Amino acid sequence: MSKKLTLSLNKKVIEKAKEYAKNNNTSLSKLIESYLGTLTNKHIDDKEITPLVESLSGVVDLPAGYDEKEAYTAHLSEKYK
Repeated sequence: MSKKLTLSLNKKVIEKAKEYAKNNNTSLSKLIESYLGTLTNKHIDDKEITPLVESLSGVVDLPAGYDEKEAYTAHLSEKYK
C-alpha cells in the first residue's frame, strides 16, 4: 500500500537525485523507498551486501518461476557442447 510523503530538500540535491534516478531507469520515489527500506531493515544477515550489489538490486526483472540454477546449467551445457 502506497502513501504520499512530502519532503523538504535542497534544490540541488533534488535535481541530482532526479538525474540519478533517470540514469538508472527508476523513479525518485522508488529510489527513496529503497534507500529508506535499507536504512530501516532490522534483519541482520550473515553476509554483508556491498554498496555496488545493493545499487544493482531490482535492476533485472525475471519472469515468475525463473530457476537460476536451471538457466546456469543450460548455459554451461551450451557453452561446452
